Amino acid sequence: MDFLKLKPRRYGQHGQPDRHGQPSEPMNQQPQFQPSGSTDAQVFPSVSDNVNYIFSFFHHTQDLKTYPFTLNDTACSVLYLETLVDAEKLDQKLFIPLAHGSDPDINAFAVDHLPTTMQLEEVTKKLLNGFAIFLLDGEPTARLIEAAANFDRSPDEPQNEAIVRGAHIGFVENIAINLNLLRKRTKNRHLYIEHVTLGETTNTRVAIAYMKGIANEEVVGNIRSRVASISSDMVFSPGYFEEFIEDSTFSPFPQTLYTERPDRVCANLIEGRIAVFVDGTPTVIIAPVNFFSFYQSPDDYNSRTLIGSFIRVIRLCSFLIAISLPAFYIAVIGFHFEVLPEGLVLTVKGAVDRIPYPPLIEALIMELTIELIREAGLRLPSSIGPTISIVGGLVIGDAIVKAGLVSNTMIVVVATTAIASYVVPSNEMSGAVRLLRFPIMLAASAIGFVGIVFGLMVIFLHLCKLESFGAAYFAPIAPFRWKDLKDSVVRMPVWKLNTRPLDAHPVKERQQSLSRTWKKRE
Repeated sequence: MDFLKLKPRRYGQHGQPDRHGQPSEPMNQQPQFQPSGSTDAQVFPSVSDNVNYIFSFFHHTQDLKTYPFTLNDTACSVLYLETLVDAEKLDQKLFIPLAHGSDPDINAFAVDHLPTTMQLEEVTKKLLNGFAIFLLDGEPTARLIEAAANFDRSPDEPQNEAIVRGAHIGFVENIAINLNLLRKRTKNRHLYIEHVTLGETTNTRVAIAYMKGIANEEVVGNIRSRVASISSDMVFSPGYFEEFIEDSTFSPFPQTLYTERPDRVCANLIEGRIAVFVDGTPTVIIAPVNFFSFYQSPDDYNSRTLIGSFIRVIRLCSFLIAISLPAFYIAVIGFHFEVLPEGLVLTVKGAVDRIPYPPLIEALIMELTIELIREAGLRLPSSIGPTISIVGGLVIGDAIVKAGLVSNTMIVVVATTAIASYVVPSNEMSGAVRLLRFPIMLAASAIGFVGIVFGLMVIFLHLCKLESFGAAYFAPIAPFRWKDLKDSVVRMPVWKLNTRPLDAHPVKERQQSLSRTWKKRE
């Protein structure tokens, strides 16, 4: 390409032009100096000094490229990481304008409009974020060219949060696209976004989003201080992030809500909660939350009131079924056979008499088998995973009963328990439910129904004591607030949801005025 007055220059040792004009290998040369690591290092007036510094800073990595040339008889150089930069963007923003400008003033205009910096630390950070750096000899400034390559998937519906009615769109791994989806969904000037960089090695971008005037500043400050206190080499996924900021790490219950749906994030922001975006993952963290937040689904609000409330009650009942049904079976077989109806006594007794070990061992065998099948289904290729899970479950279930290792009744109990544990819309809460049923089973095998009651008391006492960023986890049951019950256990009509839940400590409690004034005019 004829760059007119752009005359390519070749750099030899320490960035100086090779007298033969031949390409040299500066990466194999001993650098003139090593970066001191100072955060206030200034851009050098000499292009060669800047090139040496940046190459030394990146340890002469082979994907760091430099293109030296002459612009209006002045030495210039463009540096970029080719693994992060889109070459077409770089051509459109720099090289093509320079190639078509025969006038020195036009060439100068092509680069003068670019943002500048005098800090070498910012230069190195911008290189890692997909920028190209334009250096002009004699000027102690670096011009920044945004040319990051984008290889993002389309924002499709999340597979683990699929709904029947509503928006079928989800977040992706690019934080910029996720914030764009949030802005499009919430076109409000009060939406406030803060940016933080975490991970001393990974330099992961994190964004904290909330609604000014609705979210409580104390809660926002609490989350902000916890995020700022994170000191770790890497922050990759929400799992890393959550454990740094949650109140009770060893609690089985999740204290932040994970979602990949923009509509769910917007609804929680409007209620006064805070959303945390982590670059590189489509999952958004929402806090503070309560126990009932994990049993709510967008489908509840897209369905009619009675249907949505009925489905939500079923989900909450599944919590008790999933953690107590195997324990109930163990207690009945081991201690309280008299609670069975007369018609079932002989059937259950005939099946149990063939089993050579206590009901606890029988339940543990089946529960662990179910967990193994679940993990195998997740790890297998998607084309054969569901088939293997279903066939494996049927074959193992039938064979284990015929072998006399497990009773038919135990198969029914375990299958019902597994279905109940997967009713939860949140995968994190589903994992907590699956874990909790094992200590309840142990308590039931020791003292029967008394052990179940004692175990449930401990769980509910823990729920009443637990907090999520200063908010009561079991609200609105403990502390009791009847106004918040209309969108917790059941879902009242939308026009009755005129107050925000107080567990998020919103600044404004009222969120809508009376919407059915037309009813009064009839």
